[in-house]
Amino acid sequence: MKTELLAPAKNKQTAFTAINCGADAIYIGAANFGARKNAPNSLEDIREIVDYAHRFYVKVFVTLNTILTDEELLQAKELIHKLYEIGVDAIIVQDFGILELAKNGELPPIPLHASTQCNNRDIEKVNFFKELGLKRIILARELSLEQIEQITKTLKNTEIEVFVHGALCVSYSGQCYLSQYIGGRSANRGECAQPCRKKYSLVDEKGNYLARNKHLLSLKDFNASKHLKKLCDAGVKSFKIEGRLKDETYIKTVVSYYRSELDKYSHKTSSGIVKTDFTPVLEKSFNRGFTDYFLQKRHECYNFNTPKSIGEKLGKVKFVGKDYFELDTAVTLNPQDGLCFMREELNGFMVNKTAGRKIFPNRMPAIKTGDTIFRNLDSAYEKEIESARFQRKIRVNAEITSEGLTLTDEDENRIKITLPQGEEPKNQQRANETFLNQFKKTGESDFEIEHLYINCNLPFLPVSIINEFRRNALDALMQERLKNYPRKIQRPLKETIFPVQEMDYRANVLNDSAKKFYFDHYCEITEPAFEKEQPQRQVELMKTKHCLKFAHGLCQKPVNLFLEDEKGIKFPLKFDCQNCEMIILTPPKGKDAE
Repeated sequence: MKTELLAPAKNKQTAFTAINCGADAIYIGAANFGARKNAPNSLEDIREIVDYAHRFYVKVFVTLNTILTDEELLQAKELIHKLYEIGVDAIIVQDFGILELAKNGELPPIPLHASTQCNNRDIEKVNFFKELGLKRIILARELSLEQIEQITKTLKNTEIEVFVHGALCVSYSGQCYLSQYIGGRSANRGECAQPCRKKYSLVDEKGNYLARNKHLLSLKDFNASKHLKKLCDAGVKSFKIEGRLKDETYIKTVVSYYRSELDKYSHKTSSGIVKTDFTPVLEKSFNRGFTDYFLQKRHECYNFNTPKSIGEKLGKVKFVGKDYFELDTAVTLNPQDGLCFMREELNGFMVNKTAGRKIFPNRMPAIKTGDTIFRNLDSAYEKEIESARFQRKIRVNAEITSEGLTLTDEDENRIKITLPQGEEPKNQQRANETFLNQFKKTGESDFEIEHLYINCNLPFLPVSIINEFRRNALDALMQERLKNYPRKIQRPLKETIFPVQEMDYRANVLNDSAKKFYFDHYCEITEPAFEKEQPQRQVELMKTKHCLKFAHGLCQKPVNLFLEDEKGIKFPLKFDCQNCEMIILTPPKGKDAE
């Protein structure tokens, strides 16, 4: 069984890093129209990434997963043609206007992936995209293992992609309008201001505060590493790491870790083995605490205390002295390590020095006996990862006969080359051994000679000639690899029926082409996107599986609750206990607000 490890890339450098660490595919934003507006990349940089990735049969996907105006849709169309020309493997899309372009034959045959922003959380929606003819569907993060398996087993021969690691959006993707409502920065337009990481209070209808100034919508980070085998067995084809704004340290740690774990249960879809002296530790990467979310059962998926990284848990404070403290566990700390603990907010400080179990901070924090201490900056680990070497090598078998050299790589690409001419050697065994030893020195190339068979007597060749011959042979093999690169194409879309007959602003329709696409697939759009025109009635700003009733032990209790922001604005909360969902509504206006 083959599965794909899909890694994020902020820019060219992190893309190369992800590839070298073992990613089977990477996803990256172009200059416009990606859901991470702060991570743009030029066509020239994307071209370089594609050229490097395809050497290892690593795929490159570009995110065009925002909703578009009519004018932007024309620009996106032009961009998609350019991306296809430089070899991009697929486009990740949200806007149905792009699907309308594809339906009308106005796009090149580049595969289209239905973004998680399309709100792919039920089998009917996923089946619609399958029947339409999309190559891949990216599922919502909120699904359980059972729901994922039901989708993969029912919709066979469809590539299903799931997130397995990284930050979590508290709302169902594509269905969050809170940032747009508060400050005009739309999540569906790549401009989310992350209001879910802000402070809120939870208030009942009588004005009683159940929680004050807490990060009530802030979730821990997703970590599905313990469920990889079950996800493989369920039929998931692509395992996606979140993090298009993350740095190289995060990419090296997380991609390396998931590469080693996924290799236990499946074969990779790309080529080459990764050689490194680095051992990744997930807890040392950026994280707000880890959760497996709803893969198995509902549990504490939130971190109300802080939206910042807490890192790895070290232990509890056992003793507090005048200018030092001790932990209840023995840990190795270094000067400049960053430690933190919770006291209403996350409090951080640096290690100045240690003496036995005594830890001397650069400034003495207000810690108490029993406080839990975390390390969110491991200076030794940072140095280790900065100096770590990653080499990705494509395995090659070489055979030499009287007819010449045959090179065969691990993907069965094969070339044959005539051997250079030379004099008859005085010592045949030494001539063969010299050739063998020199030819296997592939150095910084992308190849590694795994086996070399010499089945004839070789002429005497100077080392310089052998080295040049090797370089030319490997260059020829790479050209053969690239010529045979297995590029997929998008077949024409088919007509099918959308699973619902009517949709409001939550269809996220911002252009006429998207509206026409829905209409042609038997769904009427009754309102434009929230970003174009906010409905005057009370509407949903967010729907989430994270429930504040559950978090505060109020399940099934008939209580009206409000989410109050730091400006005192109260957002009514609505609860669907049958489906374990919480809805944040727009504040009432006029008389209704009194």
